[in-house]
Amino acid sequence: MRREPQPAFVVDADGVVSGIRYVASPNCDERPANAAIDLVVIHNISLPPGEFGGDGIVRLFTNALDHSAHPYYELLRGLRVSAHFLIRRDGTAVQFVPCLKRAWHAGASAWEGRSQCNDFSIGIELEGSDHQPFADAQYETLGRLMRALRAAYPIRSVVGHSDIAPERKTDPGPAFDWRRFRAAADLDTLA
Repeated sequence: MRREPQPAFVVDADGVVSGIRYVASPNCDERPANAAIDLVVIHNISLPPGEFGGDGIVRLFTNALDHSAHPYYELLRGLRVSAHFLIRRDGTAVQFVPCLKRAWHAGASAWEGRSQCNDFSIGIELEGSDHQPFADAQYETLGRLMRALRAAYPIRSVVGHSDIAPERKTDPGPAFDWRRFRAAADLDTLA
């Protein structure tokens, strides 16, 4: 069955995207003055690992994770992280940080000779894992979101977390279909 095309996302002057649920994360701050937003970093996340659909990711990004709810959560105690966006398995998107602010998603990182990728990037988390295929709805939403981000900012590159922190990170992993994503997002001209 063919799905009806969804309306385009639009990024407003504050960096909030229309049509996406907004849940504010305190894990952000101001970008450096004159930092051009020209990089998008794709991640994956599942909490607990390998489990989908729960509220663990939202709770982690809003500092409300109950560390006693799962043994793995104890490892995350004190962690203060966020991303600009999360795309769930069903394609539903959540925004945690306005694009104009710096989300804390990349950690120690570098791209094309520049360090501290959080300063100039937008972080998008896909609910998933390195070795499990991502859902059709996720590629669709990710493509729509990328088109909106490119319309609003001078995006030059889209990379995986593993590209900017190769000694620490593996996501989005081998299960992420870069060709499919690039086609969905009309990224013929980007690195």
